[in-house]
Amino acid sequence: MEKFVTISGCSGGGKSTLLTELGRRGYATVEEPGRRIVSEELAGDGSALPWVDAAAFARRAVAMSLADRAAANDSAMARPGWVFFDRGLIDAAVALEHATGEPAVQALGRIHRCNRHVFLTPPWPEIYVGDRERRHGLAEAMAEYDRLAGVYPSLGYEVHVVPKVSVAQRADFVLAVLTEASTPPASPR
Repeated sequence: MEKFVTISGCSGGGKSTLLTELGRRGYATVEEPGRRIVSEELAGDGSALPWVDAAAFARRAVAMSLADRAAANDSAMARPGWVFFDRGLIDAAVALEHATGEPAVQALGRIHRCNRHVFLTPPWPEIYVGDRERRHGLAEAMAEYDRLAGVYPSLGYEVHVVPKVSVAQRADFVLAVLTEASTPPASPR
């Protein structure tokens, strides 16, 4: 769906902060499935954690991403404008394929389309921090970024690397790309 825009990229690269800014500007946003899953699993006695059972975690991320898309589709019909996803289905499929070798990316990525413009936050060591929910290091985050940077173009998406600038400038960049892409070309005279 053209209204659904994915913000993906390096873990710890500022995706969630960017989504918060886009939400502050009035756009609908969908929180990252992975963070929600980790929070739920840590609150209970679950083992679908990326550092315990990466395959179970990725399967939950795929299911949550599909549910997020369905919910956003229902609400998007009543609300104009873009809906920004902090990661999403392709990211979950990449994680599942990496953990299990199952061909999830092509199967899910070709059926469940989003806006052709995808925004990747690059590795940014100066702002990267681990926390209770992000226990992997920068090297693992960079390897994940490399996988994502290769997969999105292979599915026909146009990838835009978000510059390492202030969050307001990052939001301006995303919105400028989308606005320019949605403006019809001038007719020849």
